[in-house]
Amino acid sequence: MTYGWMGTILRVNLTNERITKEPLDKQIATKFLGGRGLNGITLFRELKAGIDPLSAENVLLFGMGPCNGTLSLGSGRYNITAKSPMTGGFGDSNSGGFWGPELKYAGYDQIIIEGKAEKPVYLWIDGDEVEIRNAEKLWGRDTFETEQILKEELEDPRIQMLYIGQAGENLVKFANVMTGLYRAAGRTGMGSVMGSKNLKAIAVRGNNGVQIAHPDKLQEAALKAYDILYSDWFAQLFSEEGSPCLVNIYNNQLGALVTRNFQAGVFEGAEKILGKYFDENYKVANKGCFSCPLHCGCFYMIKEGPFAGLRWGKAEFATIINFTSRVGVDNIEVALRAGILTDKYGIDLISMGGVLGFAFECYEKGILTAKDTDGLKLEWGNGDAVLELVRKVVFQEGLGKILSEGVKRAAEVIGKGSEDYAIHTKGLEHIECDPRGLQAWGLGYAVSSRGADHLRALPAFEYTISPEKAKELYGTEKAADRFSTEGKGKMVKWFEELRAFADSMEICKYITRTGLLFPEPLVEMLNAVTGMEYEPDDAFKIGERIVNVERAFNVREGFSRKDDTLPKRFLEEPLMEGPSKGHVCDLEPMLDDYYKFRGWDVKTGLPTRAKLEELGLSEIALELQKMGKIPPEKKTRLEKK
Repeated sequence: MTYGWMGTILRVNLTNERITKEPLDKQIATKFLGGRGLNGITLFRELKAGIDPLSAENVLLFGMGPCNGTLSLGSGRYNITAKSPMTGGFGDSNSGGFWGPELKYAGYDQIIIEGKAEKPVYLWIDGDEVEIRNAEKLWGRDTFETEQILKEELEDPRIQMLYIGQAGENLVKFANVMTGLYRAAGRTGMGSVMGSKNLKAIAVRGNNGVQIAHPDKLQEAALKAYDILYSDWFAQLFSEEGSPCLVNIYNNQLGALVTRNFQAGVFEGAEKILGKYFDENYKVANKGCFSCPLHCGCFYMIKEGPFAGLRWGKAEFATIINFTSRVGVDNIEVALRAGILTDKYGIDLISMGGVLGFAFECYEKGILTAKDTDGLKLEWGNGDAVLELVRKVVFQEGLGKILSEGVKRAAEVIGKGSEDYAIHTKGLEHIECDPRGLQAWGLGYAVSSRGADHLRALPAFEYTISPEKAKELYGTEKAADRFSTEGKGKMVKWFEELRAFADSMEICKYITRTGLLFPEPLVEMLNAVTGMEYEPDDAFKIGERIVNVERAFNVREGFSRKDDTLPKRFLEEPLMEGPSKGHVCDLEPMLDDYYKFRGWDVKTGLPTRAKLEELGLSEIALELQKMGKIPPEKKTRLEKK
């Protein structure tokens, strides 16, 4: 009997409408666990190099982890993976809610979507019964309408579903995939890949359970994890305020909050957008995902003013910041309205904030004029312009059509020096945290397989760890200094591997941003679920294997050290005020350090054959070698004979 894993992969070819079921390879599951890891090795194996991300040749993967649907804390996540239309490299996104566990209950560890439907369709999974159904009546509908129509059609309000909105249908490069109205798989454009396949939604009903190897041990491990979580200061803060609590940390404590497209790291209107301000004026109740005690989501309502009556079920740090400080707006209600629009249309609000900040700065610098914007005054603080430009991007009207490609391509079209204001890495817009105040975060952004992404590493110890603990883990007390570059290569490697491990268990990042970051409690839950005997060191080895697979995918697509970089603003323009005043991100020495600890070639940033073979990835090493991407290792005297 298989414990934790369901043992079945669902393969759906939309071109010929063929549906097949395949056994999960136990060796692959053991080496990669599930979710992000399983999707990564599948994408590398099944996708040819150089294909157009929005062509029928791209594959779209939905991966679950062995802990989904169990008592394991924060185990409501799932991963969506494909070649990214934003970066042209490895693309994936992770989301919470209840859809992932429901797919496990239906009996599947992974869905592989191939080809392209001739007309709009949705996938209906009712346990063993799987159908491709007509979705023409859903096409053109927003995510709210789609959920309501499908639940009425399927006559079961408990069904879990994910879907795209008009942004995905219109192939906006940074369209997302929404789940259960409130939760988003936001980054790298997975919604546009789904739209390119004419796949509107996947609805799931499951009636099975997940077989647990040692139920008593899982309960014991989960209770231990609860104790660790509830004694952690960050977990307590997060449970009370949700991610909006980060506004105070990044603005007031670190001076690293995106302000007017990263022209500054401190926002003068921060008091009106703090998590405490939000709680006191708008929050109604907290809301959690499957098996999660943090309940960091929340329901909120605006009681008066021009947005009176507006209510919704999610307000994240990113929701607030991308539509306030990033564009100079100090009215949190504009952000709440914009957040609802991005959920409704199905669009990544981080990339949306990135293109807004870019456009507003181009307007400030005179690169864009009212003639280019159809009369919109893209002036810092203009909330009405923010809301209208969101709509224009989704429906690709005027300037919105250019911006719908993301800041990298938009700057290439606009020109006139606008490239300096396009804040991205590898084509993906940066999140709200300025790396000039956090060196390890800057390194994490630069080397992330997804592009400018914080969640691949999320090196939270950089501003919370003691110097003594930093020396123990990373070899130097200076690793605890957020302005120092020392020890940051090893720190980012350490965090990347633990994040990849947790992502493949499908445990929430916010759970593992607490005392549950360390591998011991995670491994204890995993072993209780699966009956395996993983050791804490195995968590790092599994994570390292996953990171190397994603790196190899990007290498195959032409990426190297030259792409592991940051915008010129972060490297050359010091912050002018606040707790991070006078600092830039000193990337190059950290890159050298990082590649050295990774066992990659320091000059090129490419994995070596020796490292890939050490991780059991010989097939990948051979393919990259045949393509001339990595050189063959020198043969020993014995091998020559």
